[in-house]
Amino acid sequence: MRNGFRVFDTHTHIGTALHSGRRISADDLLRAMDAAGVDRAVAIPFPMVTDYRAEHDEIARAVRTHADRLTGAACIDPFLDEDEFRTELKRCTSEFGFRALKLQPQYHGLNPLSKRAHAYFEAASEYGLPIICHTGTGAPFALPSLFIAPARAFPSLRIILGHSGGSIYFAEAIVAATVCSNIYLDLSSLMPHHITEVLTHVTPSRLMIGSDIPESMETEVSKIFSLQLSPEDRSHILWNTASAVFLVK
Repeated sequence: MRNGFRVFDTHTHIGTALHSGRRISADDLLRAMDAAGVDRAVAIPFPMVTDYRAEHDEIARAVRTHADRLTGAACIDPFLDEDEFRTELKRCTSEFGFRALKLQPQYHGLNPLSKRAHAYFEAASEYGLPIICHTGTGAPFALPSLFIAPARAFPSLRIILGHSGGSIYFAEAIVAATVCSNIYLDLSSLMPHHITEVLTHVTPSRLMIGSDIPESMETEVSKIFSLQLSPEDRSHILWNTASAVFLVK
């Protein structure tokens, strides 16, 4: 709880990143959450790992231990054999109760308009999982506009544009959310004036916060309180939107 508002961080990581060597444990994440007044977080594996099953196992243990604080998400290489991909996705949902799937086109190298990506979005839609899609760095595959076609192909699929395209492509993320009602924006990494611009076009009921790494959590939460928002709009961004998308009360 922060200043009387519940806070749901929709973009955090637990595990070991192969691409950076970074390690974040559940305890590391929870300490950052406590310091920033964050009630719940979506815990996602890093996109490049040594053993994706082991990463999912670690997050599953953390979610079981801290069911009141953490919601699990899967992150699976989209170029795995399709049967292997679906077997792991089923394990993450049926055994672990994970509530989302992460796509990182910057590291996965997946064109969101490709046939392979279509199968990825289709699987998420079948399992009723929202997809958290990294956008911004990693263009062209991480361009927000490339998620308009999948959003239209799977209108019941909730697509969250992580980082809202970043400071360079945030206007493009606004356009994507404007033309597709099933696209949501994670405001992590945006400056406050970027968020103000987003709010002139996209309803707060489709906006949510994220931090990505523990060091950014305090900044990401604080900037929402720095904005001139009604209590209702602030509640949507901090908790209500994420609660509805990830089915958490």
